[in-house]
Amino acid sequence: METVNATYSYLTNMEVMQVLQKIKSTKKKFGMRNLATVTYEALQYLEESPCKTQTRESITNYVKDLASYRLKSHEVLQMVNDPPTSPLHTQLLIDDNKAPLTDEENEKIIQLTYKHFYGVETTPQLPQQSQTQTQSSSKEKKTEQKQPASAPADGQTEQQKK
Repeated sequence: METVNATYSYLTNMEVMQVLQKIKSTKKKFGMRNLATVTYEALQYLEESPCKTQTRESITNYVKDLASYRLKSHEVLQMVNDPPTSPLHTQLLIDDNKAPLTDEENEKIIQLTYKHFYGVETTPQLPQQSQTQTQSSSKEKKTEQKQPASAPADGQTEQQKK
């Protein structure tokens, strides 16, 4: 086997999905039974991922906007394939632990994600009221778990048993 072109590039999930859709739509059989299974399974996964709604233009614009951050090419690819929606998600996609992103940079990257892939200019946030309600309800559950049961499990008291 001879290498025709030694250059290579990374493929986004959207590009992989397009290639697999072409393979699936081809009438010619490749003589490999397993190819149909792999193509089907991969397409099922990709059609439920964010790449289903991405376009070349949105990816190109997103990558251009991310160019101002000190990100490596594989980190940008991960952000395209799995767009970050929270600061923790962004930090998990970035390998460079020596110089982590600031909170402002993190928030700007998330805003870029929503702008290019979801068509929203600002990051959707939960209302303060619902967050405080969630916190208070979790505290109530913890106190209920700590309190011992006052009645036996079978519903009878000591006097009723005698």
